Amino acid sequence: MSARSISRRYAVALFDVARKAGSEEKAGRDLSELVRLIGGHAELNRVLSSPAVPATAKRAIIGAVMAQAGDLSAEVRRMVTMLADRDRLAGLPQLAATYAELLLDAQRIVSADVVTATPLTDASRAALSAALGRATGKSVRLTERVDPAIVGGVVARVGSFVYDGSVTRQLERMRDKLNASN
Repeated sequence: MSARSISRRYAVALFDVARKAGSEEKAGRDLSELVRLIGGHAELNRVLSSPAVPATAKRAIIGAVMAQAGDLSAEVRRMVTMLADRDRLAGLPQLAATYAELLLDAQRIVSADVVTATPLTDASRAALSAALGRATGKSVRLTERVDPAIVGGVVARVGSFVYDGSVTRQLERMRDKLNASN
């Protein structure tokens, strides 16, 4: 079984437990904070992911880290302790990322990566977000990037779908039609 599928199983289990407790958003924030905290210390990260360090030592270390982190939800504490016992703390970043995806899906929010030739105005950003919302049936969070190479228009990636309304793509289609008619 791949590390991604293992992390997904843990994330789904944590999400189910947190949802029943009514703390799914807090659990997501707590996981992200814990991953940020561990990721910010190279030595700590190395120790927690090393197979040479015994699981009991990792459990004690992560217990101290969680105590320092403060007000973590009980569900996150139990999950992280279980990961330490099973020597799977290296998968914590993937688990947090998968959990965040589950949370957004439950909230009916989707992320869209948008590429434009020039920065979007507030009005065009709102119109684009509304159009993508209608297309997906969900609320949309935009992540914007400017790339003058697309000449004009918009390229939006929502999940595995790509909506390509760039001038470059339109010119390519015209060229293909002209070549096909000859």
